[in-house]
Amino acid sequence: MSKKTMITRAAIPAAVLLVCSSTVWAQEASPASAATATTANKLETVKIDGAKQPYKTLSATGAMKSEIAIRDMAQSVRVLSADLLSDAGVTKLAEALELSSGISKQNNFGGLWDSYAIRGFTGDPNFGSDYMVNGFNSSRGYNGKRETVNTASVEVLKGPASALYGRGEPGGTVNITTKKPLFVPEYAVEMSVGSYGRMRGTADLTGPLSEKLAYRLNYASEKSDSYRDKVQSDSNFVAPSFLWMVSADTTVSYELEYSKQHTTFDRGVVAIRGKLDVVPRSRFLGEPNDGLHAIETTGHQLFIQHYFNDDWSIQTGLSNRESSILGISSEGRFIQADDRTLVRQRRSRDYSATDVSGRFEVLGKVRSGGLQHNLIFGADAYKFTDNRQQYRIATSNPIDIYNPVYGATPPAMSLNTWSREDQDSKSIYAQDQIDLSAQWKVLLGVRYDKYDQSTVKLATNVTVSQQLSATTPRVGVVYQPNKQVSLYATASKSFRPNSGVSSAFKAFPAEQGRSAEVGGKYDSADGKISSTMALYRIAKNNVLTPDPLDPNNFAIAAGEVESKGLEFDLSGEVRPGLRLSAAYAFTDAKVTRDNNLFLVGSQLANVPKQSANLMLVQAFRLAGWAASFGGGINYVGEREGSVAPLTVADNFKLPAYTSVKLIGSLQMGKQWKLSADLDNLFDKTYYTNSYNQAWVLPGNGRKFNLTAQYKF
Repeated sequence: MSKKTMITRAAIPAAVLLVCSSTVWAQEASPASAATATTANKLETVKIDGAKQPYKTLSATGAMKSEIAIRDMAQSVRVLSADLLSDAGVTKLAEALELSSGISKQNNFGGLWDSYAIRGFTGDPNFGSDYMVNGFNSSRGYNGKRETVNTASVEVLKGPASALYGRGEPGGTVNITTKKPLFVPEYAVEMSVGSYGRMRGTADLTGPLSEKLAYRLNYASEKSDSYRDKVQSDSNFVAPSFLWMVSADTTVSYELEYSKQHTTFDRGVVAIRGKLDVVPRSRFLGEPNDGLHAIETTGHQLFIQHYFNDDWSIQTGLSNRESSILGISSEGRFIQADDRTLVRQRRSRDYSATDVSGRFEVLGKVRSGGLQHNLIFGADAYKFTDNRQQYRIATSNPIDIYNPVYGATPPAMSLNTWSREDQDSKSIYAQDQIDLSAQWKVLLGVRYDKYDQSTVKLATNVTVSQQLSATTPRVGVVYQPNKQVSLYATASKSFRPNSGVSSAFKAFPAEQGRSAEVGGKYDSADGKISSTMALYRIAKNNVLTPDPLDPNNFAIAAGEVESKGLEFDLSGEVRPGLRLSAAYAFTDAKVTRDNNLFLVGSQLANVPKQSANLMLVQAFRLAGWAASFGGGINYVGEREGSVAPLTVADNFKLPAYTSVKLIGSLQMGKQWKLSADLDNLFDKTYYTNSYNQAWVLPGNGRKFNLTAQYKF
């Protein structure tokens, strides 16, 4: 084994999801620092052409659990690099996902968490949308809005990933790879100021503690008011991590994330008989005296990897996350017949969750009969506990939407929910990517999940439990006629357990999905541009719909939905210094079966048929300093506005909108960098998502932000 190989393995273990060496360096280091790095621990292997090509990422190690080129994968993949996120001024996960095709914003639970749909499928509305951090599910529970200060890249894998990850939506999977410790000191701090009193400070510090131990510390603190009256937020996030090079072939990594957020619970504005723009987008219809909701999360990840030789390795990891939400809110329910009085409900939430998971995997390569088998064998398990206590009063101090008066003494609330849900899952899985030749590759995968679920109604000590199992296969084929073009086809199944119970206090069967997809990928000959086009069809059954006997409080698993569409993503350097990111999606996501017959054939809520975004950034020299200037356009088509309408009158439309932003930066020497962005340049009024006519969230007004970065 060569010294170079030994260093590469020790410093950046792929399966610990430190991302492959090419991806890490291209995303975390500037071209200048890549050219001048001389220390062995920075790795010669990372000096690839991609380091000079912002937005270009060659592989998706974290998402696929092994180092694999994107062009060899039988599915559509979009990797949002650190360079792209920096150019776009991204600080939250929701902002990052706007850069990928086929992702639409969903009801975000009063602004408490990230919620989005991929190819029309949004997941469990009782929690934020599914995402992983370094391959571990990190969205179960109450985790607030995801901070990006420690994000190295965001990987968006389209289509079901159940063969590797188990339960999940068939539309796709998001995996966040975090920044890793380096063995050469690098220190950076940032300070941002902006509209609505926004102030934000961050730190990114890394370096060696010894010859075999390195650390990284990421920190972010932010405080801001809002374009919405009476709405404010503050947050603190800290993420220390450590990398221990036990030997040339063994590494141990540990990461901690702690987040605490305080924010006003805000359901937005209202629509009157389906009509929007009846009140200003700034109008707050909650109750300021309710105070702020507190969201707190603590997460730990421990990962160990050992190489036996160039072909075989093992990797194992543990994750533990504890999360909670605590707060009181006054929320609109419906508008009275006078078309101006909003009847509100008041709720007090005390929710907490614990999520413990682990996995063990064997990775290997076998060459036989002219074929190469790239193998993964694995087992994983998790235990998730969700505790909920909620007090509620159905009518609490109605408010005049045109002349709101706040501060009335609220009536007392009574116990509405007091429950504990336990989920236990154990799984085994295997995957084989077979290189048949230089042109043909075949992917075969299968997973078996055994799942136990129980819900206890603590007020009466009544328990409902069930045991589920699912086998989810996956098959794909890739044909590469030349080094630039890759064609693929894939089919797979998925499953997702439904939370909650029916009116008869019975557990629901799991949702089941099936997907088929064909597509093509193109990489330019110079490696500076990559693109993907995909056509797909996904169907899912056992979807929860309102119970016709008690639609306001219960559901039944009687629904089916389908999504068909076309997606296109392109990124890279289209000419010297000009960086491009573009995405387009046509998404036909609709209800195919429902106990409310009027819903059959209707589009899924908040999912536009047409959406697109484009960002161009030109690099140039200004007075001898490196500078950049560019802009972005985001288009979202018309959408259905009601998630669970009970009558035809509940339906309404969210209008299409286009928003424009400007971005720029100035690098003043090696240490100082100034960047600025101006969002919603033309100050358009638009609506990003809704749940019903009483909960419609407007987009932000014109917003300016200025950031100064200092490296030392």
